[in-house]
Amino acid sequence: MRREPDKKEKRDIRTLARFVALYCGQHHAGRTPFTFPASGLDSLFKSVELCPECTRLLKYGLSMRLRCPLDPKPLCKKCPNPCYRPEYRDKIREVMRFSGMQMIKRGRIDLLYHYFF
Repeated sequence: MRREPDKKEKRDIRTLARFVALYCGQHHAGRTPFTFPASGLDSLFKSVELCPECTRLLKYGLSMRLRCPLDPKPLCKKCPNPCYRPEYRDKIREVMRFSGMQMIKRGRIDLLYHYFF
């Protein structure tokens, strides 16, 4: 039986979904509404539309986030034992790099901390 995601997990999940949706919107076509089979998370994805490739990436990222054994969870880039498989790790870095810069350009100055530290 799954437990309900806590407030920090929901925030991380919402952020990951925004980053992947922004990247997908700028790079891919053929998007459809995103769904994730986990209780209590449907409300976080109301307006997220993704292509099949980005859907796989986001589902993988969400499952890794929900399974993270570390408490408190560090930033993935500073994790002592990364759980992402290499192909997903490279892709999520590309997505984060692109989307982070786009959000900073749009006025999300608070993201500078995560981008550089």
